[in-house]
Amino acid sequence: MSKKMRVLIAKPGLDGHDRGAKVVARALRDAGIEVIYTGLRQTSEMIVRAAIQEDVDAVGLSVLSGAHMHYFREVIDGLRAKGADDIVLFGGGIIPDQDIGALKAMGVLAVFTPGASTQEIVDFLHKVVAQN
Repeated sequence: MSKKMRVLIAKPGLDGHDRGAKVVARALRDAGIEVIYTGLRQTSEMIVRAAIQEDVDAVGLSVLSGAHMHYFREVIDGLRAKGADDIVLFGGGIIPDQDIGALKAMGVLAVFTPGASTQEIVDFLHKVVAQN
């Protein structure tokens, strides 16, 4: 029996808008993926700790506040510091096109902006987690 994929969906920072994160979490669950949703106002340290404790395959950050570069960097650094850099990191939210290349260069495997379908996210996860 193969292990069920586990994905942590997190909302870092003070942004209180979580509708998109909840839509993604529900779509992943509907696709048979086990989802851990951290809730609002998480610190990067809390997200890293939860990802390791929950033994997830991937972490998805939802950032609408404009602080995406900061939070993605902190989560990547935190995962690396804990020896968990095999956890796939992806994200979405209000992220300017000009920042997507920089995020990918730092180790974010995919960025889903408004208008992306939930099926794209499911397909991405099935592809990269299988490769990982």
